[in-house]
Amino acid sequence: MSAPTLTTGRLTLRPHDMTDFPAYSAVMQSDRAIHMGGPYDLAHAWMWFASDVAQWPLKGCGALAVTETATGRLVGQVILNDLPHYPEREIGWLAFDEGQGYLTEAAARLRDYAFDDLGWPTLVSYIDADNSRSIALARRLGAQLDAAAARPGPEDLVFRHARTVA
Repeated sequence: MSAPTLTTGRLTLRPHDMTDFPAYSAVMQSDRAIHMGGPYDLAHAWMWFASDVAQWPLKGCGALAVTETATGRLVGQVILNDLPHYPEREIGWLAFDEGQGYLTEAAARLRDYAFDDLGWPTLVSYIDADNSRSIALARRLGAQLDAAAARPGPEDLVFRHARTVA
């Protein structure tokens, strides 16, 4: 399956290309990656990026670059993960530009795509317990803490997303 291109009122969610790697790598090599086990060196940043992109042809899900539709400016990434070491399918996000509500808008669109287009019955977000910004974003999306859910690591919280009703 090829990665789709999705849109919102002000954003385009598109397949990653190589021009996205410098911004992705900068975040992964910074303290902003601490809640994901980072910061990472360049080689590990590349492995994460390649894994995010490669899930599309291998698993029918993966990462999408988030850009402003009007300018084409890259502002972040959203991802549907179906990884062998994750107990459930996950939606995640990574901000390159913070504070504009971009990731909430993009993640809501990708969540709806997972439910409506891919037919996924359930979706979670695994979030480090100390990552207050990501927890707040999950809550803005309407996700609820699921303390009984399996998690990939003991430090992770699991937020369960529900299908929205239009």
